Amino acid sequence: MVNFSLEGRIALVTGAAYGIGLAIAQAYAEAGAKIVFNCSRQETVDRGLKAYRDLGIDAKGYVCDVTDEEAVKAMVADIEKTVGTIDILVNNAGIIKRIPMEEMDVDDFRRVVDVDLIAPFIVSKAVIPGMIGKGHGKIINVCSMMSELGRETVSAYAAAKGGLKMLTRNICSEYGEANIQCNGIGPGYIATEQTAPLRERQADGSRHPFDQFIVSKTPAGRWGTPEDLMGPAVFLASDASDFVNGHILYVDGGILAYIGKQPK
Repeated sequence: MVNFSLEGRIALVTGAAYGIGLAIAQAYAEAGAKIVFNCSRQETVDRGLKAYRDLGIDAKGYVCDVTDEEAVKAMVADIEKTVGTIDILVNNAGIIKRIPMEEMDVDDFRRVVDVDLIAPFIVSKAVIPGMIGKGHGKIINVCSMMSELGRETVSAYAAAKGGLKMLTRNICSEYGEANIQCNGIGPGYIATEQTAPLRERQADGSRHPFDQFIVSKTPAGRWGTPEDLMGPAVFLASDASDFVNGHILYVDGGILAYIGKQPK
């Protein structure tokens, strides 16, 4: 369907060298978009460039710390000069520190909030003027089930992702009249290299306890994959979602809708 085409669009996906960001960028490229991405270190950018080459995608990578406003401004200016005005922004870059709240240093808390909440504000602020000039734009914030729920050891992450949900709604409120749609995509538990240790089989062949917990709490009965996010991400970046604004689309296999099985 033509409404889902991203032909001729320029998409900036932050932190998209691997995992969820790479999968979203791949989907956008397959839908016709030109891909630019950033990471905070050159070696990670190089890893991403190789991954895109292996997929047959001509992407452009930047070394940029998304918590540094001046660096972000410079990156966006370079993209606008050498590639074109950004049509689609995906605020994907993020970190998590799993530390019990009473043991967590305030500097660690601030670092998570800086990357997961302040950075999406900085990057969105940098691209919005170009989108206003073009007369359209799509901003997709990678939220989380922790935008809705709390869990032990993730106080900073949950606080940041809850804030990101409200930043999403506020960008919608401020810039909807400029034909800018800002929505969130909320992955469930996704099978990536970062979560691989949680899915390793135990010495006796049984599932890891956390793996058992997630599968039992998910109506789909499995972890998600990065590929599960591709279609929803294309929808939120395409003309098909032009009247969808301020919404969080959870791609979680139904986990947020499910209270869990009754104990036997």
